[in-house]
Amino acid sequence: MSDILENVDNICTLFENPEILKYFSKEELAELSHEKKIISFKKGDLLIEEGATPKGIYYIDKGTAKMFKLGFNGKEQILRFIKTGDILGYRSILSKQPYGASATAMEDTEVCFIPEKFFIKVLEHHPKLSFDILRRISEDLGESAQTITFLAQKTVRERLAEVLLLLEKKLGVDKDGFIKISLTREEMANLIGTATESAIRLISEFKTDNLIEVEGRKIKILAHQKLTKLGHVN
Repeated sequence: MSDILENVDNICTLFENPEILKYFSKEELAELSHEKKIISFKKGDLLIEEGATPKGIYYIDKGTAKMFKLGFNGKEQILRFIKTGDILGYRSILSKQPYGASATAMEDTEVCFIPEKFFIKVLEHHPKLSFDILRRISEDLGESAQTITFLAQKTVRERLAEVLLLLEKKLGVDKDGFIKISLTREEMANLIGTATESAIRLISEFKTDNLIEVEGRKIKILAHQKLTKLGHVN
């Protein structure tokens, strides 16, 4: 690493790049080192809260979180999952709006907080990172459009098939082939937009039909092609 990094103590992965840090003066690097924070969250802790004013971005160094909105009845609607390497809060920073959703840690999670002014300066001077943020925004918009279609046009059975495939694709699997996330039946129901009882029944049916294997809260896909066909996944 460049000598530039010596000016920043324990910088997070997002900024571990001399091509980024060269745009900062020594004074700014000292300020960044002082203001950036490495924050640890336990499972269930709130990372960001819907309606709060953003002060910077959160880069996920380790762990998984869920983004969700609360309905009028207090029920969660899970929007998407955040994993290592993802960034929270950039859309709100760029649009100068409060957080549009909340995020909760699904497991012990470590994040790096970067204050707004440093994030904005990097975007202004580093085209590669700016393009990456633009790509992330585009992907978020695509996921939102997909979710609208998903909830409006598919049956609950089709939605469960698609969700399982998407979770495996986004989060990966462990050494035994189980999707790397532990969801309660209520969380799974919120994710596919149905009652908890319906989610429990459908998961049991998928297991009986040998589409999936279930071990507590963990799920392994056994029949990818059948789920793809069932969920009408392209």
